[in-house]
Order: sequence, then C-alpha cells, then structure tokens
Amino acid sequence: MTTVAVMNAGRTAVALRNLYVVRFGFALIWAVLLFLAGASGPVSTALLVIYPLFDVAAAIVDLRSSTTARPTAALYVNLALSLLTAVGLVVTAGSGVPAVLRVWGAWAITAGIVQLIVAVSRRGLGGQWAMILSGAISTIAGTTFILQAGTPTASLTNLAGYATAGGVFFLISALRLHRTSKRA
Repeated sequence: MTTVAVMNAGRTAVALRNLYVVRFGFALIWAVLLFLAGASGPVSTALLVIYPLFDVAAAIVDLRSSTTARPTAALYVNLALSLLTAVGLVVTAGSGVPAVLRVWGAWAITAGIVQLIVAVSRRGLGGQWAMILSGAISTIAGTTFILQAGTPTASLTNLAGYATAGGVFFLISALRLHRTSKRA
C-alpha cells in the first residue's frame, strides 16, 4: 500500500469510527425512549420515524466522509430504503403494531443485506466483522418481526432490543476501527 493509500485508509477509519460511536449512542438513547414511550401514541410514532431518518443522515455522513472503500451504490440503496421506511412508518403507524412490525421487518431484512455488502467491501479497513455479523442478524431479526406481526403478542418492545444490539455492534466496530486508525 502506498503512503497516500495508508493515509486515506486512516482517515476513513477515523470517520467511520466517529460515525459508529454516534450511531451507538443514538441507538441506545432511542431504545430507552421507545421502551419508556410504550407501543402507541405520538411519541412512539415519532421515534419510529426518527430511527430510519437518522439512518438516512448516517448514510449521507458515510458517503461524504469515507475516502476509501466507498461502496457508494450500496450506501445510496440504504439511503433510499431508509427514506421509504420512514414514509411507510408514517403511513402505517395508525394501523397498529402488526403493520409497523411488517414495515420495520422488511427494512431490517433489506438494510441488513446492504450492511453485509458494505461491510464485506470494507473488510480491509478492519473492524468490519461486527458489521457483517450485525447485517446477518438484522436479516434474521427482520424476518422475526414480520412473523411476530401475525401473532397476538405482537409488540414494539423488541425493536428497542434490536436497536440496542445494533448499537453494540457499531461500538465494537468503532473500537476495532480505532486500532486501524492508530496503525495508519
């Protein structure tokens, strides 16, 4: 690797590390607020819509800050999926928990696949195994949300756990990227 490539990798690792730390903090705070807000009402509806909109903002920051390993197409797909999800959640929020779980589940599946693609393309940066694992778990969780939507015990509480777990994976990846940035 040339000196310029190493410096670019270091800058990308720092940018992603910072983004992932913010994503961890957001996920944790969001999960607590959703848990406290309960399954219905204007606060939980707002929180449900804010989460994918935050993902849109994170994708934009990722697109702008990464200088290497830029899976641009996948990040644009993620951006579009998250925007569509926010709109879908606004539309279905009044229809009840099952409808919300179906929209969230479809998003978790598709966003998980995109996360896998992005993480695999960035594996040379280090710290991406956590993102690969998170993407895989997201697809499984999304399927679970869709299946849960058809049961009498359908609840939004699991979304708080999902966000928390995703946040932990972002933190693990951030810690690993910190090592990469120090080496570069």
